[in-house]
Amino acid sequence: MKWLTLPSKPPSAAIQDESSPSHAIKRSSDGSHRTGTPGAANTLLALIMASRPGLLTEWPWQRLGNFKYVVLAPWALHGLYLLATQERKKWDLAYLLILPSLLLRMVHSQVWISISRFQNARSKHHRIVDKSLEFEQVDRERNWDDQIIFNGLLFYLAFMYIPSGRNLPLWRSDGALLIALLHMGPVEFLYYWFHRALHHHFLYTRYHSHHHASIVTEPITSVIHPFAEHIVYFLLFSIPTLTATLCGTASIISMIGYIAYIDFMNNLGHCNFEIIPKWLFTVFPPLKYLMYTPSFHSLHHTQFRVNYSLFMPFYDYVYGTVDKSSDLLYESALEGKEEQPDVVHLTHLTSFLSIYHLRVGFASLASKPYDPKTPIFSLWPLAWISIIFMWINDSFTVERNSFEKVKMQTWALPRFKFQYGLLSARDAINDLVEKAILEADNKGIKFLTLELLNQAQELNGSGELYLQKYPKLKLRIVDGSSLAAAIVVNSIPPETRKVILTGNQSKVAYRVTIALCQKGVEVTMRQKNDYYMIKSQLPENASSFLLLSNDCNAQVWLVGDGLEDIQQRRAPKGTLFIPFSWFPTKKVRKDCIYYTTPAMKIPKTFENMHSCENWLPRRVMSASRIAGIVHALEGWNSHECGDNMQDLDKMWAAALRHGFLPVN
Repeated sequence: MKWLTLPSKPPSAAIQDESSPSHAIKRSSDGSHRTGTPGAANTLLALIMASRPGLLTEWPWQRLGNFKYVVLAPWALHGLYLLATQERKKWDLAYLLILPSLLLRMVHSQVWISISRFQNARSKHHRIVDKSLEFEQVDRERNWDDQIIFNGLLFYLAFMYIPSGRNLPLWRSDGALLIALLHMGPVEFLYYWFHRALHHHFLYTRYHSHHHASIVTEPITSVIHPFAEHIVYFLLFSIPTLTATLCGTASIISMIGYIAYIDFMNNLGHCNFEIIPKWLFTVFPPLKYLMYTPSFHSLHHTQFRVNYSLFMPFYDYVYGTVDKSSDLLYESALEGKEEQPDVVHLTHLTSFLSIYHLRVGFASLASKPYDPKTPIFSLWPLAWISIIFMWINDSFTVERNSFEKVKMQTWALPRFKFQYGLLSARDAINDLVEKAILEADNKGIKFLTLELLNQAQELNGSGELYLQKYPKLKLRIVDGSSLAAAIVVNSIPPETRKVILTGNQSKVAYRVTIALCQKGVEVTMRQKNDYYMIKSQLPENASSFLLLSNDCNAQVWLVGDGLEDIQQRRAPKGTLFIPFSWFPTKKVRKDCIYYTTPAMKIPKTFENMHSCENWLPRRVMSASRIAGIVHALEGWNSHECGDNMQDLDKMWAAALRHGFLPVN
């Protein structure tokens, strides 16, 4: 069993005393790192971090928020001015390439983020630290691009005040060799001892604990440091580049290449999955001392007083600070493990830009509820590229979670909301859903939940199509309609005696209507066909509570898709709009209350939840997704799709029993 050991001494004392037990994650015999106490170390480190912040902890432009990029505006505009006014032969490429190189660094880091999150969500994984990642870490690491802005400013200033840094040649081999040697010597040596100094209690509590608050590292964790630390790091990394510049041997490729090397190795060391093939060390054994692996540096984040080196472990071996389990952890992580999920949640994309709100997209966007009005228009070109790439793929894994003994994954279909409305696309989409179901069944997954339009009645009869085609399916298909209906019913204020049901109807709406009429709540409908169909299913003592009328005088409206703006404007002031649809209701009225789509808050022990599900708030999950989890926890062995539904009270009680709570 793996667990987290916290220091018996006060945090500062534990850090100060080299011989004291560190706040480290204990390892199992196979060298892997897992804990059963999510967030415990992060809580301790956050307390340490907040106890005594040092000077120059905050970035100078921190208060600017997303407007921080304006600090680069003068140089960016000047570069554009030179491009427009100067003759091509007078261009200084070194100066003009500063801004593009900064943008490429951001793209490079984002690629690493996406790859890391994708790899760590897969069933077959090479994960190093198998521990929960939470919203607190995502928020703390939101400013990962600050150091790129900082470097850009210093590059521009260096260009202005160092004449030998202008009009650099494209390539010089002697300059590249000088930069490599200076990095291997002074930079690695000085960084090693500076890093050890940062672990002294005085500097650790004021600065470096901010970085170590992230035990489960992501690529961008590598640059999450206080401003003061980045000043020192820039001085260190400028030793090779500044020396080459002053010696007149610098070149554009060697300068950009050295920065790219630093970024690559930083991201590699913090990606939390092992990627370096073993044959590299077999072919060239000394490489062990010249290049670290992700697992090597991961030990520094879990054991804290080992593996201090920058990128080359040489000095750890020289000074005896190598963790003895480094090789064992590397081999264990490289071998990988196959993790079998119990529940798969099958969703799809909504709008084009929703790509960036996936967990494998932009971490900062994924950690917030999806808002189609978010101003990210500059990403449209990349969105189209992603669309073309994704068109040729089947479902892909975007997230993994665990709760109690149930393991979950979220798979997404590379299709958008508008495509589900195209008759020409329905067969192709059904094929994708069918492939995902069969793949999950072959893997031995017990439950698969259909989210959003993957369970549309007009697409597959709420999943009934797949049961008819494959009656011997071992997995159980769940659409979450029972829990959705239960959430809607329990969201209505207890004193309510009358509701209006409007919008496109669904089986959730039918079940809600029947439940309310049986409770003596008057339900007013406008659609004749739906009215007569539901009326025929009601007992005599409840049928009188279902009315066909255009009356708008009710304080509670149950709404589905297709609700028009003009209908909302007819509602009385203060009306409560409760959607029974899977997509949110457009908010037309400011004097009314709008509830979210059927969803519930998840328990605090729900692990690895650090992204929002579509438009839902943090740590809130859709009814369909929760339904599959409840089915697995309860051990129910029945499908819930097509016309099959669970008893509402039974479903609601089961969800509450396992710690899921109402949102509203």
